[in-house]
Amino acid sequence: MRGLIYVVVLMVAAGCGVSVVHPQALDEAERMMERDPQAALSALNGLDVSEFEDSATMARWALLYSEAIAANKLSAPTDTIVDIAIDYYGRHNRTSEFQKASMLKALMREGKGDELATALYLQKEKEFLLYKERARRELYAYAAIIVLLAAVAMMMWMRQRMRLQALRNDALMAEASALRSRMDASRGDVCRLEQKLHGLLEKRFALIDSLCQTYYETQGTKVERKAIVDKVKSEIDAVRKDAFAEMETAVNDCRGNLLVRVRECYAEMKPEEYQLLVYIASGLSARAISLLLGETVEVVYKRKSRLKSRFKSVAGAACADVTEIF
Repeated sequence: MRGLIYVVVLMVAAGCGVSVVHPQALDEAERMMERDPQAALSALNGLDVSEFEDSATMARWALLYSEAIAANKLSAPTDTIVDIAIDYYGRHNRTSEFQKASMLKALMREGKGDELATALYLQKEKEFLLYKERARRELYAYAAIIVLLAAVAMMMWMRQRMRLQALRNDALMAEASALRSRMDASRGDVCRLEQKLHGLLEKRFALIDSLCQTYYETQGTKVERKAIVDKVKSEIDAVRKDAFAEMETAVNDCRGNLLVRVRECYAEMKPEEYQLLVYIASGLSARAISLLLGETVEVVYKRKSRLKSRFKSVAGAACADVTEIF
């Protein structure tokens, strides 16, 4: 890319390296016009028209050259040179120069012929044609340079866009990787929580399940069924009282001190709300919670809904992850 820019710079420098006719040469010829028209014509013939830099210089030279021919009472074989001035000053609304060139065009037709002057005039016509050819080549060269620069700019823009897109993709990949890591960590926390709670409650719930199964299937007396029920209730009370602290510890260990943060965000939480939150965070079902709280499943669902709404309104973003457990 850098090499291409260097090539463009060299092309521009080469295009600007054309020799420039200093305006002083035309100024000097204009000053000589009144006192020595012949010397002015010679000075104008001595300039290489093909090396002129711009159309304004060419038009000024054509006007002075036509004036010098008319002042020396010579005739021009063609109107090519004076038409240069007429066309330029007409297009640029230079009224005085346009009128002067038009008047000179008529005077040049009335002058006398001269072989040397004619040969020099035709030479200047050739130089003018060389100037037009060079100007056309320069125009094409500048157009090519502009197209090349536009292509370079487009390539640089595309390259920058691709680089930015690559950075965005990398950022998205990093974000996805971080999210995946958090999800894996969260799944690991849940698994550890399940393992702890399973170990904590396995024996008691196994006993409760066995007693309940026996209760519903037994064909014994009312006394036997009452004994089973009492045993089930005592085991449920034991879980409610003795295992609650262990459940708190398990939730905090496996969920990033969730209960500690809840205490900080929602200091005015009621004890019964906190108890419900611990059971929910432990992953217990609504049926299991209803047994531990001594309420119906419908009441448990309603309390869960109210607690979730209260967290959203009170705790806000500080404990936003708490609502995910509901």
